[in-house]
Amino acid sequence: MTPAAPTDRYTVISADCHAGADLLDYKPYLARKHHDDFDAWAATYVNPYEDLLADTADRNWNSRRRLRELEADGIVAEVVFPNTIPPFFPKASLMAQPPDRTEYEQRWAGLQAHNRWLADFCADAPGRRAGVAQILLNDVDAAVAEIRRARAAGLTGGILLPGVPPGSPVPELYSAAYDPIWAVCAELDVPVNHHGGSASPPLGDEPAARAVFMVETTWFSHRALWHLVFGGAFRRHPGLKLVLTEQGSGWIPGVLDMLDYYHGRLVAASAKAATAESKFGAGLAESMGKGPREVWRDNCFVGASFMRPHEVPLRDRIGLDKIMWGSDYPHDEGTTPYSREGLRIAYAGLPPDEVAAMAGGNAARVYGFDLDLLDALAAVHGPTVAEIAEPLTEVPAGATSPAFAKGGSVRVW
Repeated sequence: MTPAAPTDRYTVISADCHAGADLLDYKPYLARKHHDDFDAWAATYVNPYEDLLADTADRNWNSRRRLRELEADGIVAEVVFPNTIPPFFPKASLMAQPPDRTEYEQRWAGLQAHNRWLADFCADAPGRRAGVAQILLNDVDAAVAEIRRARAAGLTGGILLPGVPPGSPVPELYSAAYDPIWAVCAELDVPVNHHGGSASPPLGDEPAARAVFMVETTWFSHRALWHLVFGGAFRRHPGLKLVLTEQGSGWIPGVLDMLDYYHGRLVAASAKAATAESKFGAGLAESMGKGPREVWRDNCFVGASFMRPHEVPLRDRIGLDKIMWGSDYPHDEGTTPYSREGLRIAYAGLPPDEVAAMAGGNAARVYGFDLDLLDALAAVHGPTVAEIAEPLTEVPAGATSPAFAKGGSVRVW
């Protein structure tokens, strides 16, 4: 490999961006039988999100503006998660609770409308957007059919795995009921993405509830990892890929240590005569196959949105080939328009090949981006090796991302 020159440019792919249609623009993507109900719903819906009412809200659906702002930020491609309100949802689908039987039909129609819209949005910038399709878990067969349809329609970002908070009307994620979903994702090489914030139970809106949400939300999002690991999904479907996005990354080494500990302890206990713990490990070794750390090595990745300096020294323990940087555009906790500074504060002083992997190479491999296409764009828009190598000594005055927050430390979850 030829050493990078200071004037070479990085191909930056954001593994965490968000988009969606303006509310009324979803109607053409709905089945006609839902149009009257949609009109009635939309006429009374009050959007609870200030950023979706501001004059900058069109960054979610204005393709030209989006390309222009991302290029100015040094980013040439993106993985596109949802953001706006799909039909018949009370809030952004990422944060909504699983629907009950009375809500399912319309909510499912709304998510399918979003997937159709997203396929057109991605097609408007060929090779530069990996759209993430949405599913619901209430009807596994319907989810499988939509995964096949969305993949054939050009959505290459995989699926968004909904959260299953305690008390949900659907089985827990470790359930074998979801095997058809894991099977089709493994068959089609469709990444299963689980995004931060999507699995927390409802807590209310008083000050304490909001604070508790911030403390607990990443833990609830991490649960997908140990549910699928202990549930044996990766033994039954060894080609399955799980991506945990916008949940931080500093927690991963410690949690893998913990999962390995419980795995070893429970498997060992199950081999002994009846003890207080033997029943907890019964059948676990057979159902899981590999241990948690091997599953992480072979099947898992992290969308390390706006990676912070204290997380970077753990990259070898996380896996350098696992980490995918993200800007979180267009959210205000994202790094835009200071993504170059966000990369500098995290990666200054690292070998260029490591930066190249985390800033774009890993995402290209996981989501199937064409690097020949993107390298040509990066030659114009990407940050230079010399630029990212320069330590950041002053945080931009307008920066609002946690990437620039002082006092960060490794989290225990």
